[in-house]
Amino acid sequence: MKNLIALILIVACLPALACESELLDQNFRRLASTEDVNLCEAYSGKVLLIVNTASKCGNTPQYDGLEKLYSQYGEQGLVVLGFPSNDFMGQEPGTEEQIQEFCRLTYGVEFPMFEKTRVKERNAHPFYVALADSAGTYPTWNFHKYLIGRDGEMISEFSQRTQPYDERLVAAIESALGE
Repeated sequence: MKNLIALILIVACLPALACESELLDQNFRRLASTEDVNLCEAYSGKVLLIVNTASKCGNTPQYDGLEKLYSQYGEQGLVVLGFPSNDFMGQEPGTEEQIQEFCRLTYGVEFPMFEKTRVKERNAHPFYVALADSAGTYPTWNFHKYLIGRDGEMISEFSQRTQPYDERLVAAIESALGE
């Protein structure tokens, strides 16, 4: 019994495992929630498609394709992460509650969405600074996509013009899932 108690005490005193991906070692609040999420802890070992979103943009219908990608490839390890941003011509003006309701009711969005986030170069959140440093470019409009591998490293970026089922994006996702 003493050995068991000693083992429990030793394990309890071990420091938490550090995030292995500097890129993903970021905390965000879930959309319209008080729950904070560390991206590395929550999505370690997953293939991530990071997208800055907006509800009043010509690209907004991409929500439908993003949700389909999440549904189709989710069991294989793909997670789409949405970051609403009002950085481009005020195309995400609503409250987080309004954004969440719009996404769920209009496009059936179930993939994880996070707090409104600044993504433009001069005022970008540190996460988007790190994404841009890794990819070589900041988003220039809504629905810019960054593909992150299971190892937490940047694979590629795709412009807002790249539709969710673009053959290059799907091939990159499938390749990352197969690794």
